[in-house]
Formats: sequence, structure tokens, C-alpha cells
Amino acid sequence: MARWMGLPAVAALALTACVTINVYFPAAEAKEAAREFVENVIGDQAPASDVPPATVPGGGMAGTTPRFDPWMLLGIGSAQAQTPDISIRTPAIQAIQARMEQRFNGTLRPHFDSGALGFGGNGTIVVRDASQLPIKDRVAVNAAVADDNRDRQAVYREIAVANGHPEWEAQIRDVFARQWIQSARAGWWYQQGGNWTQK
Repeated sequence: MARWMGLPAVAALALTACVTINVYFPAAEAKEAAREFVENVIGDQAPASDVPPATVPGGGMAGTTPRFDPWMLLGIGSAQAQTPDISIRTPAIQAIQARMEQRFNGTLRPHFDSGALGFGGNGTIVVRDASQLPIKDRVAVNAAVADDNRDRQAVYREIAVANGHPEWEAQIRDVFARQWIQSARAGWWYQQGGNWTQK
């Protein structure tokens, strides 16, 4: 009889574990979603990867085989413990992406090429060297940078909300910030630790 007394506690622990497993941030899936989004905005050909792969919580590398899940031994189904996908295919997200792609190719790209603009370490665009902007273009470029940064903040928030976890917004922004830098083309500038580096 005493042996069966512990079963409700074990069952409660297992149910609680299912809930806990489902709320962790899916770093590898977020990185893949960010890569797809960023490459669609930047266009052209993706650069050969010269940045080491991002690490994920627990010390693994993004995109590697998932670690052993001890809850599988208790029969907690893989369906409950599976990594959630990160969706970027909602109408709102795709509308933002289309605006950013048009703005990037129409206004911003030449100023990344000249070194006037760079990727900030927080997932935004920064006017790095205003002296590289022709005087006649400065107002338009500053307006485009401000518009793009508004869209960037909106898309990080929208991705988190669309995936049912508004609390992931800061993590989504961090993943995207790293991806903008990783996808930067040769000669473009980016911020790292407050310092500017040319790729």
C-alpha cells in the first residue's frame, strides 16, 4: 500500500515537467527562422559562413542533434517535449519583411557598401559614418534608417507574439542581431562589444 502512495506525486511531477519542457526558448529553430528572414531581406547570394555557429543554451551548437531527453524514459511523449517551430509566415510578418526588403534594396544597400551604415549589436541599423552620405541623400537615408528600425522592433515583437510567447521578444531580437551580422556581406560594418568591425 505504501508503495502506491507515491504514485500521485510522481504523476503530478510528470505533468508539471511537461509544462516546463514546453516553454523553453527554441534557439536552433529561431536561428534558422532568422537566417531565412534576413537573407530574404538582404537578397543577393548568402556569404560563406565565416562566423562560428551560434551556441545554444546548455553548451550545444545550433543545428546539431538534440541532446538526450531523460523524460522520454518516463514515457512522457516526444510530442509534448518536441521543440516548437518558430513561424515567420504570418501575413503581418511577411508584410514587414516585404517593406524591409524593398527599403534595403531601394535605399539602404549602397550606404552599407560605402560604410556609412552598419548593423548595430542590438539588431538595428546605425548611421556609422554620416560623412560617407552624400548631402543630398542624408534626409532620405536617415528617414529610411528610422523606418527600418521601427520595422525591426515590430517584427521581433510580432514573431514572439505569433508563436504564442510574447516573453521571447528579447531573445528573438538577440538571435536576429547575431544573424544580421553573420549575413553581412564583405566590406560591411557591424558593432560588436561597442566597437565597429568591418567584415
